[in-house]
Amino acid sequence: MIVAFTVLAFVLGLLLGSFANVVIYRVPAGMSVVKPRSRCPQCETPIHARHNVPVLGWLWLRGKCASCREPISIRYPVVELTAGVAFALIVGLSGLRWVTLLLLVFAIFSIILAAIDLDVGRLPSAIVGPLAITTAVVIALGSGFTDSWGIALRALLGALAVGLLYLTAHLIYPSGLGFGDVQLAPVIGAILGVFGWGPVVVGTFAGFLWGALVGVVVMIATGRARKVRIPFGPWMLAGAWTGVIWGEPVWDWYLATMLGA
Repeated sequence: MIVAFTVLAFVLGLLLGSFANVVIYRVPAGMSVVKPRSRCPQCETPIHARHNVPVLGWLWLRGKCASCREPISIRYPVVELTAGVAFALIVGLSGLRWVTLLLLVFAIFSIILAAIDLDVGRLPSAIVGPLAITTAVVIALGSGFTDSWGIALRALLGALAVGLLYLTAHLIYPSGLGFGDVQLAPVIGAILGVFGWGPVVVGTFAGFLWGALVGVVVMIATGRARKVRIPFGPWMLAGAWTGVIWGEPVWDWYLATMLGA
């Protein structure tokens, strides 16, 4: 049965990935994500339904608009396929639990936020806000149905801890850490808190580590030692997923190796 649900999750991910592309393009531009219907950004011709099938539509058109033949960014099928694979992996590995729903929500929002931050260098409140609300609702409902309020408390404390850490960093070095990052931090702390204190510590540290490593690579590639600005949101999110996947074993290894616990 889990195989069937994994396949369904893949299809759902593809469909949500298609909508994610709309959000990624329109929200930074201040446009509605509901209307008008999807259209070519070059000639503004509405896209036919048969050409709007996730991944397959792009392949059928060979990456070009059916009307003006201008190239369609490869980002569209990449986002759709990434969402589909992510959803399949989450359901296949986590099974059918309430935390699975939390991870699915976090996955699609992670893709949207990372793409927007890479595009325009900011994390819109219009997306971080709904993620925060949805996260809180899922954690509250999941904890209530399973009578595991300790998880909800840990999520709240994780949100406060990571949020305060980022707020402090922003106040000390505002030009290096945007307020969008500060807004996202409590959400990441809450999600990591669901999985334990090890994931909170590892996931938070990993975000700064990935950001620093990417910064070093960019400086080497550009030959500039200073004034190199990179969007930090994608690496915060990468760190969070590092914490979710490897946080507990890494934390256990650290305690056993470094502290002899």
